[in-house]
Amino acid sequence: MNTKQLPTNALLARIGLALLFVALGSLIIIVFSQYRPLLSAPSDLLGRLLLLGALLAAALVARRSLSLQPVWRLLFGLFVLLAAVSLDWWVARFILQPLDALPATPAGIALEKLKTAVIVAATVISLTRLSGDPLDALYIQRGHLKQGLTTGLIAFAIAAATAVPLSQLFFAGAPVTLAQVLQWAPWILIAVFSNAANEELLFRGLFLRKLEPFFGKALSNALVVLVFTGLHLGVTYTRDQLLFLAVVVPLALAWGAIMQKTEGIWGSILFHAGMDIPIFLSIFSTRF
Repeated sequence: MNTKQLPTNALLARIGLALLFVALGSLIIIVFSQYRPLLSAPSDLLGRLLLLGALLAAALVARRSLSLQPVWRLLFGLFVLLAAVSLDWWVARFILQPLDALPATPAGIALEKLKTAVIVAATVISLTRLSGDPLDALYIQRGHLKQGLTTGLIAFAIAAATAVPLSQLFFAGAPVTLAQVLQWAPWILIAVFSNAANEELLFRGLFLRKLEPFFGKALSNALVVLVFTGLHLGVTYTRDQLLFLAVVVPLALAWGAIMQKTEGIWGSILFHAGMDIPIFLSIFSTRF
């Protein structure tokens, strides 16, 4: 899409829509994070409930309005994003934490990631289907499966082969033995695939097709990356936060481009999972 050929009012509308998406998406991911929410418990709960109500009401009003109908799916997507991360946080905060159900062990960390992936997938898929959209709206489809799997498996293999030095270079991982890596391997695999599926579905899967009618593929991918990057602010497992973000941005752009090119979510999940191996290897090597 060539924005230079758009009428001024259409261009301004798209700029406003882009700013709205980035602002609300960042608010949800940073302030109402499923991992590190910024508000205290009462304010956090009230803020989530009010924003959920506002986003759902705005989406329903837009769906019934001829002039606003094109943006209703994007507003509903933001509602789904907040619903998914809030349900995950509430399960962790009010159910699992009091029961101490997930101990601080490799298995506990892996099961925590699996829990998040299940909650997010169930929420995103069920609400998407409830809205009337098919699963391919989330890139959950066969697509160019061979191309996606080939790209993803190659990237996963390269990342796995270099995981030990990368964990020490970028994430302050401790030296490990082959026996330790093999012992942790099942839990690392559960953790990386759960985390990759969670994030690919929650960001690129949920929003790329909703943004593409307004911004085209490349700009839609870039807008999702802006929001996705906010998820990684304040992480404690990297030596250098700025360097880490500088690596995350091109990787996230690549994951989005692969999803769009292969018309499926599978290659992006595999690629993403591979790049998460050094992170979890560093966490395990320094904690256990």
